[in-house]
Formats: sequence, C-alpha cells, structure tokens
Amino acid sequence: MKLSVIIPVYNEMTTIAEIIKRVRAAPVQMPMELILVDDFSVDGTRDYLQQYAANEKEEGIEFKVFCHTRNLGKGAAIRTGIEHVTGTLVLIQDADLEYDPQDYTALLNPILEGRADVVFGNRFHGGAHRVLYFWHSVGNRVLTTLSNAVTNLNLTDMEVGYKVFRTEVLRQVRLVSDRFGFEPEITVKMAKLGCRIYEVPISYYGRTYAEGKKISWRDGIAAFYHIIRYRFFD
Repeated sequence: MKLSVIIPVYNEMTTIAEIIKRVRAAPVQMPMELILVDDFSVDGTRDYLQQYAANEKEEGIEFKVFCHTRNLGKGAAIRTGIEHVTGTLVLIQDADLEYDPQDYTALLNPILEGRADVVFGNRFHGGAHRVLYFWHSVGNRVLTTLSNAVTNLNLTDMEVGYKVFRTEVLRQVRLVSDRFGFEPEITVKMAKLGCRIYEVPISYYGRTYAEGKKISWRDGIAAFYHIIRYRFFD
C-alpha cells in the first residue's frame, strides 16, 4: 500500500511550510508521496515549493511539485495531481490548515479494513470545529441535501475538503471541474459508480476571509449547477 497526498496550493505562503510539516508527521504506516500542485501563486509559494522539493528528503516520503502556468482553480490542480499519482490510495489535503493530518488514521481505516472505496470527512459530527459563518453552514446543508436527493446518498457534508479514494476507483471517472465544483462533481460520479462511501468525523479549523479563505457565495451558486449537470447531463 502507498498513500498519495495531493495538495492543491494557491497563495499559501503563510501556511505552506506548516502544512507540509504536519503531513510529514501524519500517523500513516505506509509509504507516502506528497504531490503539491501550485496553481500559479504570486506570493512566493511557487518558489518556496520548488526549492523545498529540490532540497528536502525523508525516508518513506517522496515529494513532487508541479506548477500551473496560469490560475485554473482547485479542481484543475487536483486533476494535475491525479495524473502523477503512483499510490494505491489518494487523499486530498488543502494547504490552508483548516484540516488536520492527524485525522488520516480515521480517514484511511474504512478503506484499509476493506469496507469502503471512498471516505468523506465530516466536519460537523463529533470532531472539534471552529464556529464561523451561519450562512455558510446553511448553504452547505442545502447543497448536501440537493446532492443527496439526486444521488440517493445520505451524506452529511458533501462539500468537505477531506476525501480519500482507492486509486483504481478514482481513475474510472473523467473529471472536468476547474474550481470548487470538484466536490459535487466527484460526489455525483462516485455515486454513479456505486462506490462504497463512508463518512468519518474530523476536526475542522475554518478560517475567515481576512485569514485567506477563498471559496465565495458564487461558488455556492455554481455548485447547484454542477450537481444537476453531473447527475443528468454528463
């Protein structure tokens, strides 16, 4: 077994060193590769990653860095990462410290025990989470409910950033979303495949817009379109 951790990155100079440190310290008992995809950062993150990959070595961990020549979005960065995966499992890790790599054990266990093909984190059931925006939570519930209605799933947190896949399952779908549409797209397509999907509680340390949060209300509206598109027209 080998774990591929894809980290899409855009202007995360204030957090990138710490998230790499935390991923390296994650409780994973298997070889691991970190695939960092810089989505045309302009704050120095890009140079930092290239230097890091050239200089840092650690037994059992392989570092790969890829850089987009223009800003394309989180979904596009994840697609680039998937192209270079060599592991048997794929985990999506945001670079902004909202998610804690200490939760890797909980996320991986359902797959390692042979019970799941895909595992979603759940930010709102059992784990510590920062109290933030009311309307974001309402929007998340509405989008998750719509997604469940068209997929016949009973997910609690469709938009969660922590998702883990068996690589052979992930490679059965063609992904096209460039921005945050990745979350509804992958959910719909995993449901269409009939994958065994689990949810596990995770910690969530959300950040404010002043702290660099990037998703906006426009992405929430776009998610409605993505759910319908990928369920009925893709």
